[in-house]
Amino acid sequence: MTFTPAEGRRRAARTDWTALAAELDEQGSASTGPLLSPAECAELAGLYDQPELFRTTVDLARHRFGSGEYRYFTHDLPAPVAALRDALYPRLLPVARDWAARLGRPAPWPDSLEAWLARCHAAGQDRSAQILLSYGPGDWNALHRDVFGELVFPLQVVIALDVYGTDYTGGEFLMVEQRPRAQSRGSASVLRQGRGLVFTTRDRPVRTRRGWSAGAMRHGVSTVRSGRRRTLGLVFHDAA
Repeated sequence: MTFTPAEGRRRAARTDWTALAAELDEQGSASTGPLLSPAECAELAGLYDQPELFRTTVDLARHRFGSGEYRYFTHDLPAPVAALRDALYPRLLPVARDWAARLGRPAPWPDSLEAWLARCHAAGQDRSAQILLSYGPGDWNALHRDVFGELVFPLQVVIALDVYGTDYTGGEFLMVEQRPRAQSRGSASVLRQGRGLVFTTRDRPVRTRRGWSAGAMRHGVSTVRSGRRRTLGLVFHDAA
């Protein structure tokens, strides 16, 4: 699969990042422009059947996380996965730093993904966290956060590899926001093949009467009703 870092940057440039940042502020998630072609999606989805590419497989039912399965890539990432993660990190970095400033938190993320991952590894977070997920009929994923250690990048991306309504039904991407002194608010998004959904890893800044507070958020997947739903998860910190 030929997919260079320059191609990754070209694909990332298709997104209106100013508009995406505004939507992230408002909702905690926002869609990118096209990142992968249908043929590239199919090729990536097909990698799921090559276990040598992955460091581990997680059975959701076994861990009571839901139903279905996902696999973590080794650090020897397929070219599109590595290129897109490298290209998206600097696009998301201004949002991460802005959110940290509003919440009065440190912003430990350097300008390059390579330097940030080196910090993760030095802190003992040295396992790849890039995920290929596969759900069939009846599968679902409980609400959760992908926090794998003390060092966390506040945004991540999921890319749909199949076509909603054609390859599968159900399986909407879910987010629930825990609002201070109020009922939680939920949202459901349909993922579009080849496009990424950027979403908060654990919380987002929410304006209150006293300034900014952290609005805790979790994400999951609704029950797949038919077909096969495959997605690629890009996480910008490694796991302990």
